[in-house]
Amino acid sequence: MVFDFLKGEFIDVISWLDDTRDTMVWRFDRRGQAIKYGAKLTVREGQAAVFIHEGQLADVFGPGLYMLETNNMPILTTLQHWDHGFRSPFKSEVYFVNTTRFNDQKWGTKNPIMARDPEFGPVRLRAFGTYSMRVTDPGKFMTEIVGTDGEFTADEISVQIRNIIVQEASQVLAKSGIPVLDMAANLADLGKIIANAIAPKVGEYGLSIPEFYIENISLPEEVEKALDKRTSMGVVGNLNRYMQFNAAESMGRPGSAMGSAMGAGMGMGMGAAMAQNMGPWGAQPGAAAAPPPPPPPPPPAGKQWHLAVDGATSGPFAEADLARMAAEGRLSRATMVWTPGQDGWKMAAETELARLLDQVPPPPPKP
Repeated sequence: MVFDFLKGEFIDVISWLDDTRDTMVWRFDRRGQAIKYGAKLTVREGQAAVFIHEGQLADVFGPGLYMLETNNMPILTTLQHWDHGFRSPFKSEVYFVNTTRFNDQKWGTKNPIMARDPEFGPVRLRAFGTYSMRVTDPGKFMTEIVGTDGEFTADEISVQIRNIIVQEASQVLAKSGIPVLDMAANLADLGKIIANAIAPKVGEYGLSIPEFYIENISLPEEVEKALDKRTSMGVVGNLNRYMQFNAAESMGRPGSAMGSAMGAGMGMGMGAAMAQNMGPWGAQPGAAAAPPPPPPPPPPAGKQWHLAVDGATSGPFAEADLARMAAEGRLSRATMVWTPGQDGWKMAAETELARLLDQVPPPPPKP
């Protein structure tokens, strides 16, 4: 009875069924970790079994059904110094590693990436996407990442993977030289470059990234708004129409000062137009009223004249002033005159002022 009890304490069937979908490593626990020589080990598809003996990595088993004996546990046999006739139970930790893909893992830039755009100059970019990961080297994954964790989930390594991705993505996007407006057309190529860049680092953990996607590369919100306005400008065509477009947008926003002011202005304009169309006293006109005649042009400015008398100049005088001076005898045909545009000083009789002098009556006859 005692022998049967002790025999029942030894592990003779080792297997793992996982229904969590996020567990990467699970430790097979049994009190004392005593495994019976010749026990059955079942490793299903998408799994690997790793034996850790006294803190050292021993044998790794892929999918299959195994009878644990010295001939299929070469490393553990060497560590225990067993011979082929060994029949006693042994102690070892068994970890099952999930080797299937862990899909829909998220990554994204917490802080903007500074880049130099050929068209916009310095810009700040944000990027995010998804990736999948899988364990390709269970032994290395156990020694480098898991250690003695009895249940290791994907969340425990995803943060580190995200950090690696963001670091490489920042360098690739900053050095790509691809204009921001063309990045959407190059997401697949950029994703391949980033995936190749992170492969060596995640390979050191015993992992691979079979799929990597960039879902979006975006500008800061305020820059996107400015770009949207620039696009609207291009659609409208010119600055005048762009200002009209902005005014129309402001009118469409209820409660805005611009909308209220422009609404009132448009109301007044429409009212004035309706009043004009109604005709006098508000009556409907029989025919369209003719537009008012244009105002007469301003009269042309007269010439301004300067006089030179006894070596002194005076003026300027208008022709009306000169006509009065001629009537008073202060302007004669021999008086030297000048007006802008005239070539030097001339006698009044040699200029157009002669007509003023012709209108002056001669002196009265002597009695």
